[in-house]
This record gives sequence, C-alpha cells and structure tokens, in this order.
Amino acid sequence: MSDDRSHSSLLVPASTQDRIQGVLSAAVVLVMYGDYQCSKSADVYRLIKAIQRELHVSFGEDYLCFIFRHFPQIQIHAQAQRAAQAAQAAAAQGQFWQMHDTLFDHQPALGNGYLVEYADRLGLDISQFLQHLSKQTHVDRINEDIESGLRSGVTIAPALFINRIRYTGRWNKAQLMAAIVAASH
Repeated sequence: MSDDRSHSSLLVPASTQDRIQGVLSAAVVLVMYGDYQCSKSADVYRLIKAIQRELHVSFGEDYLCFIFRHFPQIQIHAQAQRAAQAAQAAAAQGQFWQMHDTLFDHQPALGNGYLVEYADRLGLDISQFLQHLSKQTHVDRINEDIESGLRSGVTIAPALFINRIRYTGRWNKAQLMAAIVAASH
C-alpha cells in the first residue's frame, strides 16, 4: 500500500465524542478514518460491516466497538467535505449512521441535490439540515477528526486502528477479522 504508516498508534483515544457503534468498553475498539467519496473507504467500510455481523453472532454485542472519524481528502475528492458535513448534520437529528451508510452506498452521487434527497428519505427536518450545511455548522468537528488522524500519522483514507494500534495488514475480510480477534486476547 502507498499510504504513510510512520506512526503506529492512535494518539487521540476513542471517546464518547466519537461516532460509535457498540460500547467503548468492548474487547476490541476499531477506529476508521474515512472519506465518503473514496472508493477504498467504502470497500473497507463494507468489510467492517460484514465483520461486525459475524462477530456479533459469534461473540455478542459488546465484543467490537466501531468508531468512524472523518478524513475527507479534499485535494482529490471535491465532494468529500460536503458529504462529511451532511453526515454531521444528520447526526444533529440522530441519524448519523443512517446517513453514513447512505453516503457510502451512493458514493457516485454526493452533490448537494443528492444530499438533500438522502436527508429527505431519512425523514430529517430539511430546513434544519440545509441550515447546518449552509452555515457549515459542523466543520470544526470534521477538522478535529482530521487533526486527530494527522497526529496519528494518517495521510490518506482509509486508515484503521485496532485497540489503538495501526492496522497494516491486507484489506480483506480474513486478515482484518484475524487482526480484530487477535487484538482481543
């Protein structure tokens, strides 16, 4: 892989300020830095969803905590920042993960009109959603995620940390699953 892995640990620990699926006290905490317009981020997120389903069945709900942090690569993905803002605007209405999934599922269509359409489908208050986007209400939060990634050596998305250690294996289900299971011991 071509990304920079000069730092091997997550310097900004997971906290209740993050976007979390699961509990922070889980055996394994998996942090992903991702970009909604990056096809590799979408592929890795789909891998993680499949692994989450398997681990939930095998080990129960409290085994894996998944955290997503924004890392829009605006120099190569013109719509990534706006998509991250849309996810945060949806979060303000309790719909982060639903918007998150929608953005990855509809990656080629992240223009403003599509973002409003997705918000409407999720039943969000459209005027509030649009106000958050126009005022860039959530830019600071997104920048905090980016800064936390940079502090941990992230230069490109996706980047994963398993129990605060940078994942450097292959991006496939078997190897990622093995790394997650190994981290719990």
